[in-house]
Amino acid sequence: MSGTDTNVPHLLSHPLPAPVPVGELAACPVADVLHRVGDKWSVLVLVLLGRRPYRYNELHRGIEGISQRMLTRTLRGLETDGLVARTVHPSVPPSVEYDLTPLGRSLLGPLSALAEWAVRHGDEIAAAREIQLRT
Repeated sequence: MSGTDTNVPHLLSHPLPAPVPVGELAACPVADVLHRVGDKWSVLVLVLLGRRPYRYNELHRGIEGISQRMLTRTLRGLETDGLVARTVHPSVPPSVEYDLTPLGRSLLGPLSALAEWAVRHGDEIAAAREIQLRT
């Protein structure tokens, strides 16, 4: 093994400069997606919508602890990113339904892989945190 071969899988098709310039991080699509799905509620909303479409109030009832304001902000962000579609049905009063777009559905596979990794290594992470707390 050479000094440059660290056995780390290549995540990107182009090399990352060192040091990483601030502009590179700001323009990075990976960091952008992680920012979106790394918040407290987005993954949960995506997973629920992966099951079926939801009306706003039933989605709100299905997520204990989320405020209406935060659910609205989360849904708007996911809609802005093209992951969630908002459909208004003409009725009295109007009925609004949220569903995943094809792009949003394509994110469920990578999210599932990350969730499986987290469950598989959760005990190791908890043990490492415990060691850090004791030092």
